[in-house]
Amino acid sequence: MNSQPTRTSISSELNNEPVDQHIVSRRDAIKATFAAAGATALGVTAGQSAEESKPDERRVSPKRYAMKKSINLWAFPYPQRMSLQECMQLAKDAGFDGIELNYDLENDLSPKAGTKDFQAIRKMADKIGISISGVCSFLFWPYPLTSKDPEKRARGLELAGKMTQAAHDLGVQNLLVVPGAVHIPWRTDHEPVPNDLCDTRARAAIGTLLPQAEKLGVSLNIENIFFNGFLMTPMEMVAFVDSFQSERVRVHFDTGNIMMFQFPEHWISALGKRIKNVHFKEYTKKGTDFSLESFRPLLDGTTDWPAVMEALDHTGYRGYLTFEYFHPYLHYPEALVYQTSDSLDRMLGKSRRV
Repeated sequence: MNSQPTRTSISSELNNEPVDQHIVSRRDAIKATFAAAGATALGVTAGQSAEESKPDERRVSPKRYAMKKSINLWAFPYPQRMSLQECMQLAKDAGFDGIELNYDLENDLSPKAGTKDFQAIRKMADKIGISISGVCSFLFWPYPLTSKDPEKRARGLELAGKMTQAAHDLGVQNLLVVPGAVHIPWRTDHEPVPNDLCDTRARAAIGTLLPQAEKLGVSLNIENIFFNGFLMTPMEMVAFVDSFQSERVRVHFDTGNIMMFQFPEHWISALGKRIKNVHFKEYTKKGTDFSLESFRPLLDGTTDWPAVMEALDHTGYRGYLTFEYFHPYLHYPEALVYQTSDSLDRMLGKSRRV
């Protein structure tokens, strides 16, 4: 008897009538084979559960965060071995959304530069395709806004005003401001200032700078710095910022500056939407060196980064996360930049998920 399928048996199948079981079995086997091959190509076995296909927390954050990656210019060998343009291009090539620039007495951002110079830097960044996430400066330390020396206070105010104008000319809203210092451990030329006097002078300085900042659309972002003995708790920072009743006085939150004795995730929830910009500095509590040497490349410390990311996300923060580091690698400095970009991708949940 002929066992091959007849035209009638195929027609019967299409009409939902009984068909030859051998035909069904062979067809199902073929389907199963193709399904298994497809699953294998996707890296998923037939018995793998949804739980097993979740992102590996050892590799990357299982949650995706909508914040942006930035890096401070101090992480580059600038200006000794790289130009500003080279730094910007490297940051772009490494996958950063933005770069934070530093105002100094020399170099590209300084009192020697004017509006046209800053606008040219802005155009250069636009051509490269990278944003300028903010303006930062070490000049608040040699010229503290709360110094006992009136000449230093005056010079500090003058420079802060120039920084505000520079930020505006660069098309940047974020200017980091150190409002004052009771003590500066790394400077022998700073005479300690009593806490109450420091607070009075800091408020006066920010009040003086605020009208220009409001006019130019620049935010004076007050940085938390545990080492200087001023604004030592999130409650003090909140009271200081809120006292000006201006959207142009915000917070530049730094994770590393409070890690010696406190924890950034605790501050973030208290500061909330006052946070306008962020520095990511890694810090290790395992060391005893209370200096800039205590800061480490990202993930090489004791910061609870998942807790920090969740706290920032809970506040609704969607701005820049800027890596701040003061020791460009002596050899192959690109390595630090690419390493940092990869670390931030993992924190943000942007790396390969499996």
